[in-house]
Amino acid sequence: MSELSFRMGELFSGPGGMALGARLAANAVDGVELTHAWANDFDLDTCRTYRRNILVPEYGDEAKVVSSAADLPADGGGIVHQNVHDLGIEDLGPVEGFAFGFPCNDYSLVGEWKGLTGTYGPLYSYGVKVLATKRPKWFVAENVSGLRGANEGQAFKQILQHLQEPTDGLRYKLVPHLYSFDDYGVPQRRQRIVIVGIRADMDVEFRVPSPEIYKGADVSARTSLMSPPINLYAPNHEFTRQSQNVVDRLNLIEAGEHAFSPRVLEVLPDHLKIKTRTTISTTYKRLEPNKPAYTVTGAGGGGSHMYHWSANRALTNREKARLQSFPDDFVFEGLKNSVRKQVGMAVPVKGAEAIFTALFKSMAQVPYPSIEPNIDISEILATKPSTHR
Repeated sequence: MSELSFRMGELFSGPGGMALGARLAANAVDGVELTHAWANDFDLDTCRTYRRNILVPEYGDEAKVVSSAADLPADGGGIVHQNVHDLGIEDLGPVEGFAFGFPCNDYSLVGEWKGLTGTYGPLYSYGVKVLATKRPKWFVAENVSGLRGANEGQAFKQILQHLQEPTDGLRYKLVPHLYSFDDYGVPQRRQRIVIVGIRADMDVEFRVPSPEIYKGADVSARTSLMSPPINLYAPNHEFTRQSQNVVDRLNLIEAGEHAFSPRVLEVLPDHLKIKTRTTISTTYKRLEPNKPAYTVTGAGGGGSHMYHWSANRALTNREKARLQSFPDDFVFEGLKNSVRKQVGMAVPVKGAEAIFTALFKSMAQVPYPSIEPNIDISEILATKPSTHR
């Protein structure tokens, strides 16, 4: 196998934003070939979406959704629908590259911020096990910006320590960076920490790609949703039927405002005001047409669905997918609520593409404009861990 031919594995793959970004990047860098060997996600609809859009183009009808890692096709082309706790990592095939967006629930700034003490916080360790056993040449890990502060910073430190040295005798050179994806061609203000690791025995240095490369991109919500217009019969483009109260409320909210904006609170009649103890600034918030959208999310009750800047309605899942930079021919499997979750949890395609393009150029020794990381790993890792895995 050529040095620049990579089999890629994924844990917590989501519907395929990371994978599609990696594929587009490989296609754009001369001399790089990428195949998707295996993936894993707990949600069945998500697995079906990944199979349809990522695996079928490579493997055709041989691509499979399986219920156990032991059932993966020997030559790749499968995604495991299974809880990661039950996943047989030893049954996963060899890979040269690895990606994982480990669940962010316990690191998000919205919520209890439990970090490593929460249900989802320790799940990164399964990625560490893949590194320790498969020894890929590179990996890409993604999480929310709140990861840095969870458990008074100790969670991030521990994660970096374990990713840097997954097992005795194996080390990775890490480059963590807080990316604002609207700087990289994504029509959405979405900040995420992405950690790129290169195996230490390789003479390769990853550098954070400069946003200057993408400076000319129009990342406004209007351009994203209107140029070109979405076909009325496009997949996942079902419109939500809004109640009269919602229509009346939105009619009094202007672009960029939300249900708790000072002006809105003055003009909303009492029966249209939101009676809650917490005031979330995205509740019934309208997009601003000439700016990137605010962050697309995958869950939440009334008022959390994202709202058009002028039409009195929530966005469709297809519109949200555009804000996540998915092409219109990327079809999400499942009912509307399932698709909403998949779109909101995905890594934006163009954001992933920018990072993987830099990674593959680094591997191919191709120069590109870069910037210094905005996270100082040497400062974070100044002291040794008190315990090992």
